Amino acid sequence: MIEAFQFWPFLLGYLLGAIPFGLVLVRALGKGDIRATGSGNIGATNAVRAAGKKVGALVFLLDALKGAAAVLLVRLYMGEQAELFAAAGALIGHLYPAWLRFRGGKGVATLFGILFALDPGFGAIALGVWVTAFLVTRMSSAGGLLAALSAPIAALVLDRPDLFNLLLGITLLIWWKHRANIARIAKGSEPRFGAKKDTAPGDQPSRSS
Repeated sequence: MIEAFQFWPFLLGYLLGAIPFGLVLVRALGKGDIRATGSGNIGATNAVRAAGKKVGALVFLLDALKGAAAVLLVRLYMGEQAELFAAAGALIGHLYPAWLRFRGGKGVATLFGILFALDPGFGAIALGVWVTAFLVTRMSSAGGLLAALSAPIAALVLDRPDLFNLLLGITLLIWWKHRANIARIAKGSEPRFGAKKDTAPGDQPSRSS
């Protein structure tokens, strides 16, 4: 049975996580519906395609901040145990926002916000992994996948069993949302930043991406 200290922080996290900053900002700038551009995703990478790097960076920052806000607000008012449910809610809200028919982003920026709020060390590790992977591969998706994977590994190495289950669950969700990217990476067709074309063959708006 779900208790109040689980439900309310999860709901707050979900409501914050489900704010579609990419959709709102791109539309506010008169660039149309981000879901009709590139991969159709509402996250930062597709915001770059739809409205440029500055907008993409702002979307990334806001998506990270909503994850951090969920954790920090619940920690302040409900305690450290409740913050784990807020973190889960924020990630799920971003991935599956009810008002967008449960078609949201892929969760990497929100993960960073959650990690820095839970433990800055975890956030720094994930960010370092993302930057390294991106510089090597020039693929945002590869950076995100490896950054997500680093989180539960860090929980094991740094002896934080209280965070392991949460971070493992988040990683599995993020990898599931990146399944099309994983398939393209395996085929060698995943788009790379700096290439002439930012969208890979078949990287069109779809319900599964």
